[in-house]
Amino acid sequence: MRTRKLAETALLAATALIIYIVEAQIPSLTNIPGIKLGLSNTVTLFAMYTVGTGQAVCVLVIRVLLGTFATGQVMSLIFSAAGGTISFAVCALLKRVFPIRMIWVVSIFGAIGHNIGQIAAAVLVTGTWEIIYYLPVLIISGVFTGTFTGLAAQFAVKRMGKNDC
Repeated sequence: MRTRKLAETALLAATALIIYIVEAQIPSLTNIPGIKLGLSNTVTLFAMYTVGTGQAVCVLVIRVLLGTFATGQVMSLIFSAAGGTISFAVCALLKRVFPIRMIWVVSIFGAIGHNIGQIAAAVLVTGTWEIIYYLPVLIISGVFTGTFTGLAAQFAVKRMGKNDC
């Protein structure tokens, strides 16, 4: 059983990492800095609902660490780690509240948590509180991107045989 869990985690982490690296090469869809779909979060949500929270956190950590170095954006480690940690915590808590057919709602709140974590990291790194004024723009984008990634994860979970999606 341990071998199966390890293989599942490795496969999901590799998938998330590939998506992260490919998405990093795609030009931004908007002129507003910091807004992207966050497609690799789909894999983390999928993992959370199919293999469990423990394995999903491993997928997240592996993706953040290896993704940072694979893309050459070492400074983004702080922002990815802060956003990913808060997003994961929010999703793990809300997973208990919302039924599986509402993964997309959990994802929206996770995306908003991710944005809050990134802004908090930016305030700490720069020492500039004015960055908080950018948060409403990121929250609005988080609603849209969270909906998209959440629906993608929900579709994938449904395809894996969870009939109550």
